[in-house]
Amino acid sequence: MKWLLLCVVLISINCFAQQEKNDAESIARLEMQAHLQAITGSTMGESLASDNFDVKYYRCEWDIDPALRYIGGKVTIYFKTNSAANSITADLMNTLTVDSLKRNNSNLIYTQTSNTVIINFATAIPANTLDSVSIWYKGVPANTGFGSFIKDVHATIPIVWTLSEPYGSRDWWPCKNGINDKADSIDIYITHPSIYKAASNGMLQSEIAVAGAKTITHWKHRYPIATYLICLAITNYVTFSNSIQLGSVNLPMLTHCYPENLALWQTNTPSVLEAMQQFHNTYGPYPFINEKYGHIQFNWGGGMEHQTASFLVNTGESLMAHELAHQWFGNKITCNSWEDIWLNEGFATYLAAQFMEIKYPATTLTTRRNVINNITSQVGGSVKVADTNIVNQIFSGRLSYNKASYLLYMLRHILTEPVFTKAIKNYITDPTLAYGNATTADLKKHLETESGKNLTYFFDQWYSGQGYPSYQVKWNVLDSNCVSIKLSQTTSMPTSVAFFKLPVQLTFKNATQQKMVTLDNSVSGEIFIRSLGFKADTVLVDPGLWLITKNNSTEKTADVADGSCTPPPPPNTGLGMVTVYPNPVSNPLSINLSNFNDTKALINIYNKLGQIIYTKQVPLIYGTALVQVKSALWAKGVYVVKVTSGGKVINRQVVK
Repeated sequence: MKWLLLCVVLISINCFAQQEKNDAESIARLEMQAHLQAITGSTMGESLASDNFDVKYYRCEWDIDPALRYIGGKVTIYFKTNSAANSITADLMNTLTVDSLKRNNSNLIYTQTSNTVIINFATAIPANTLDSVSIWYKGVPANTGFGSFIKDVHATIPIVWTLSEPYGSRDWWPCKNGINDKADSIDIYITHPSIYKAASNGMLQSEIAVAGAKTITHWKHRYPIATYLICLAITNYVTFSNSIQLGSVNLPMLTHCYPENLALWQTNTPSVLEAMQQFHNTYGPYPFINEKYGHIQFNWGGGMEHQTASFLVNTGESLMAHELAHQWFGNKITCNSWEDIWLNEGFATYLAAQFMEIKYPATTLTTRRNVINNITSQVGGSVKVADTNIVNQIFSGRLSYNKASYLLYMLRHILTEPVFTKAIKNYITDPTLAYGNATTADLKKHLETESGKNLTYFFDQWYSGQGYPSYQVKWNVLDSNCVSIKLSQTTSMPTSVAFFKLPVQLTFKNATQQKMVTLDNSVSGEIFIRSLGFKADTVLVDPGLWLITKNNSTEKTADVADGSCTPPPPPNTGLGMVTVYPNPVSNPLSINLSNFNDTKALINIYNKLGQIIYTKQVPLIYGTALVQVKSALWAKGVYVVKVTSGGKVINRQVVK
């Protein structure tokens, strides 16, 4: 979700002008600041609804005038009993008054207390029975969390919108407010003054004029949905449509924006379709492909990923990409507990950053550095949320957005991009998780299955652990080709994590040459000997900024006269590994070969027409080599790097 973090702290002047840049780090900054300003209480509670029933469907009928902060209506809950039930309990804040409650047109006895409605049945409903109740209610909604039911104005015109994450649905309608009981589908009927339009989830079915200069607008959504993702907004919206071809489906996109901003939204909205194509191709079909995607403008200082209907304050590219990414990560698969909010926000932040890196590769390192600086601005803090009753902890921009997104960068670095991406696609398309809920353990299982690696250490250190490493590199030249490297590490919170196990990239260089080596660092003070093929005078630590680190240092010690560079061959599986970076391509493109049982390798690079644009046979030292290819003059497009060695043929795709 949301998108507004430490704007006042980090960009106190001209916040919204800066927001238009909308890089991954500014999304979190801006969004979190809106959270901090809007939270009306420091703590909130989980759902108090009973667990003896599962919600199947909501039919919501609301009467709302955006000029008034008031709601009246009727909500019908279709449910299935988990066990024989004499009563069920729904969530509803005490600030709203229940007028009546019926089952099969018969009045029911109910008790409204402690922000719940206890619904009593004359006789017990047997287990596994599909039934329904209708609740008529009215009143002035409470505003918890980020302001769950907001009345505001734009250009003097009144507007009402909802934003229920994490616990605010019960502020304005009776429901089962927990995160992990999704309704299978919903229908929403909004009665409102005819001078306005009402926007919501799913597909618009009708807008019917009724007495009193009012309109009943009907929206229908036929996918599972969590209560906090159900929304409405009402004002004098103007609408326009775009579309995008996703495979055989021409997906409609519907935008509701303010009349005074129509030209801006018409100009900028199409860029989200580029992100849609990228996410659809990479992570599987757009999850609600039988319906639509939509944008709805509102005044809150960021965005909210309501299902099929993202609310946005403006049309910044990264903001739009962030909320779109949530349709996969957060909406299709929702974290099972707010403890794991990183499965929503970390992924959305990462996907938006990935989109921006591909589109604007020149900004990649600057943006990554800004994010790392934010993460390491404090020494501790875990991605795992310690107390889910404290909203500021759930939506910590530094931890739930930025550090969470960097867990994904580091996993991609550790596992290699093809393996990581395949594992994430397996996770998001897992039929046991799709349109339901997931835990960190579910994600971990897919990463381990695809990679064949045990990642318990990683999640212990980076998900539940706190802090980050600082590297101290001491190195010296052994001869004209080789260096000896001592890699030591200190950590910012040694009481939590004494040592972070990571592959650390070092780039050795001189005035005319450079080479990157990757050290699988498993203990502080570990010594490595590496052949460079030239005499280096400088070393850079993690030049691609793949790792959360701070205050790294390097020290070149005295060279060894007549030093010997005869390291034992590194472990070689013979499986062959090829890593290409950076991807998207910038000049030069580096191709790292390892684990080949051969003394040479053939590298061919093909353009999108299948034409060879580069070919070279390279020698392998202990089955490894690093080749750098000049790519400054390449045209934009997709390229395939083909490596043939030791009976292996390995292809890697890159984009420029």
